[in-house]
Amino acid sequence: MPNAQSRQRPRVYLAGPEVFFADALELAREKKRLCARRGFQGVFPLDVAIHGSSTLSPAQTAREISRANEDLIRGCDLLIANCTPFRGVSMDAGTAYEIGFARALGRPVFGYTNVVAEYKARAQRYRTAAGPSIAADRKGSAIEDFGLAENLMIAMATGASGCDLVRIRIARGREFTDLTGFARCLVLAREMRDGRARPAQGTYAPKRPPRNRA
Repeated sequence: MPNAQSRQRPRVYLAGPEVFFADALELAREKKRLCARRGFQGVFPLDVAIHGSSTLSPAQTAREISRANEDLIRGCDLLIANCTPFRGVSMDAGTAYEIGFARALGRPVFGYTNVVAEYKARAQRYRTAAGPSIAADRKGSAIEDFGLAENLMIAMATGASGCDLVRIRIARGREFTDLTGFARCLVLAREMRDGRARPAQGTYAPKRPPRNRA
C-alpha cells in the first residue's frame, strides 16, 4: 500500500508503450516533470533495475520484470495510462493488463489516447486492410460498437474513476510523443485528489469524434 509520504505527494504509475521506445527515459523524465507540477510523483516502469539480468534466462527476466512492475503499481496511489493504439487496433497489451491490475487493487485509473477514431472504426479498417487472416480477425465475428475509444473494459475502468478516456486529435507522427492528453489526465487526477466534483463524461474530448479520421 502507498506509504505516508505518498499520501502527501501521490505516486502515479506511468503506464504505456513508452518502455519500448528508444527515447523512453526522455519521455519518462518529461512525464515526471509534468507530474511534479501538479503535485504528484511519477513512477516509470523502468525505474527499477533487474539485477543479475545478464545471468537470467529470457523467461526468468520476463518474470522479474512482471513482478517489479506489479510491485511498483502496488506502491502507487493511481495510474495514468497511454492507451494510444500500439502495434494493432488496440492499446499495448501490457498496459491493458496494468490497468486491470490497478483496478483490482482499488486504485483510480486515468487514460488518454492520441487517436480519436472510435474502436469500431479502427477495427473495421484493420479488418479490410489485413484481409482474410487468422492473425488479423475471424470472418463474421462481431465488432463491439459502444461509441468508445477502446475496448469497453478499458473505457469503463477509466469511467469508474470519474472520467472518460481522454481523446486528443494529434498531428500525424506525434501520436506517441505528444503529452497533451497526459497533462489533461493529471488535471483530472488533481481535481479528484482535491475533492472537487468529478468531471462529467465527455467534458474534454468529443463524445463521438469523427469516425474516419485518425
